[in-house]
Amino acid sequence: MTRGAPIPETVTLHVPFRVVKRGGRKEMQMPDGAMQPRRTDSTLLKALARAFRWKRMLESGEYATIGDLAQSEGIAHSYTTRVLRLTLLAPDILETILEGKQGPKVTLARVLEQFPSEWSAQESQFC
Repeated sequence: MTRGAPIPETVTLHVPFRVVKRGGRKEMQMPDGAMQPRRTDSTLLKALARAFRWKRMLESGEYATIGDLAQSEGIAHSYTTRVLRLTLLAPDILETILEGKQGPKVTLARVLEQFPSEWSAQESQFC
């Protein structure tokens, strides 16, 4: 602006985005090619933390069976086994989740479904 030019009272800024539901909450999704901010999925991180904590408890002998662990935690046996399966995810996938760089295919609901045990097959499924 030059000296003496009037200052506009309003500025209009257009930001292209769309609102999508993810994990039961609404989230802004930027257009393809736009820089996406790192965002950790706290629900997914909490499930990973539980999985590794439960695995450690089972390996240490604190609980003899998954059923004992589930009963102690007050949750269903089937949910416990699905969460424990997260410890079998490929290290690269775990790293991207911890850094918040996972793609839209990596959600808690999706990783709790059955996935292949081979790491290369996991990467093709989730990446």
